[in-house]
Amino acid sequence: MTTSKKDTTSSRRRFLKTAAAGAAATVAAPTIVSAQGPISMRWQSTWPSKDIFHEYALDFAKKVNDMTGGDLKIEVLPAGAVVPAFGLLDAVSKGTLDGGHGVLVYHYGKQTALALWGSGPGYAMDANMLLAWHKYGGGKELLAKLYASIGANVVSFPYGPMPTQPLGWFKKPITKAEDFQGVKFRTVGISIDVFTGLGAAVNALPGGEIVSAMDRGLLDAAEFNNATSDRILGFADVSKVCMLQSYHQNAEQFEIMFNKTKYDALPEKMKAIIANATEAAGQDMAWKAIDRYSKDYEELQTKDKVKFYKTPDAILQKQLDIYDQVVEKKSAENPLFKEIVASQLAFAKRATQWEQDTVVNRRMAYNHYFGPNAKKKT
Repeated sequence: MTTSKKDTTSSRRRFLKTAAAGAAATVAAPTIVSAQGPISMRWQSTWPSKDIFHEYALDFAKKVNDMTGGDLKIEVLPAGAVVPAFGLLDAVSKGTLDGGHGVLVYHYGKQTALALWGSGPGYAMDANMLLAWHKYGGGKELLAKLYASIGANVVSFPYGPMPTQPLGWFKKPITKAEDFQGVKFRTVGISIDVFTGLGAAVNALPGGEIVSAMDRGLLDAAEFNNATSDRILGFADVSKVCMLQSYHQNAEQFEIMFNKTKYDALPEKMKAIIANATEAAGQDMAWKAIDRYSKDYEELQTKDKVKFYKTPDAILQKQLDIYDQVVEKKSAENPLFKEIVASQLAFAKRATQWEQDTVVNRRMAYNHYFGPNAKKKT
């Protein structure tokens, strides 16, 4: 078969034209991505800028910003910068904010079942175990169902297990359940119902408003969260008595929240980074909490002259009894509440049995090394 010079020339022209088009596409693609630039998000936390909780929010944002190489830039403002702390869910859902950092219990007024992520005894689970239930025991799906039931246009990532929170700050030590009668007390979530059941007159306030309310006499007593937050917020300026250990918030964790429309528009790779950054930030938060809370616990005693007391067992038992009554009532009123409780109980029965049988009680080791009869170590 003979190929003419004309055919050869024509083929060469077609090849060069195709190659040029391909090269143009190759060059143009990065230009298009570059033109889009990084995705920016404006967030707000539910915490004052000085609180360590706002620091945790900034830590999360930095992890995401760093891991995406700047392709996603999250800016986190403190509580009140755009909306009040308790207005975060509405603001994120409507798109006024692209996301936020807080706790699910702050949405108690929208749907009482949201408080089951941390406001209560956790059925003998700690916060880390409750997060295990969330990820592997059906909680994630139930939370999505819960938010959908109230029309919230959000994607939620519970993370950051908190240690057991104190019973609270008081004018004098609480020795019996009857001491709560008539006390003007601050708490949030299902704890509102529990402390009301104990006889307190409860007022739910954001963290940044508690100390001023105590200083002005609007509150007699209050709980917030931990030694570092409580110290930074000034609790030691209005009270010198703190009661440790309680079941009212034994298993709480934080919440990372995105506007769903904004989140759904992100590339899949970026969503994967966010999921992994959330878990990394949660573990880092737990480590930082151990370091910072223990330091401030020491300084509250040595520098601020605060006296700490263990909550009597009789009060702890009363909390459990009242909590069960509250759960029974709310389960009868709210099918989703009932469904979530059943799921938590099933997971907790298995997980806590394993924990109680497996994990050694560290009190003996603590006494051996640091107790009053411990031998001095060289």
